[in-house]
Amino acid sequence: MGSSTLIKTNNGITQVPLETKFFGKRCISISGEINDESAIDFTDKILELNIESCEPITILINSPGGEINSGLLMYDAIVGSKAPIRMICRGKAYSMGAVLFACASKRYMLPNSELMLHQPMLGGRVSGNASSIKSISDSMLETKKKLNSLLARHTGKSEEEIDEATNFDHYFSPTESIEFNLCDEIIEFSKVIEFVKEAEW
Repeated sequence: MGSSTLIKTNNGITQVPLETKFFGKRCISISGEINDESAIDFTDKILELNIESCEPITILINSPGGEINSGLLMYDAIVGSKAPIRMICRGKAYSMGAVLFACASKRYMLPNSELMLHQPMLGGRVSGNASSIKSISDSMLETKKKLNSLLARHTGKSEEEIDEATNFDHYFSPTESIEFNLCDEIIEFSKVIEFVKEAEW
């Protein structure tokens, strides 16, 4: 069960999920593994907040990554949002999570957070004939090219530089993230509080 908080209403004190209160302040989270369910929930929230207004949306991310196709759906929502997206890495944004972080309008990291980029990974055991295995390999290479292109777009790096940087599990500290143009600014937690308090409940 998720955390909850108490708020004062005309009917007295009411208990509400923290997620609901944060949503009322235009703040949402990307937490845990990225999959179809979390991607649909995320895009629905981005859609609703854009319908409501074009005020900035704050996204708190702590994710090990996950499914690429699900992540690309979330990517489309972030870059297509009319409301500016400011993304805050609290803890980690690995793999597809780092791609999502890099594409935000404004990108912030807490001092002890971390990003990680690598090549697309193939989950599970691969089986089948030579033709089917080649097809899988070709598809992974195309996916790699697509992700490299997206990262190049949002970092200003060449696709060759991105390819070289993602040939292994490449971890970036906040300072290294700024140097690679994956992040705009390192902030303290007090700044996160300011961002969330900006919007009225």
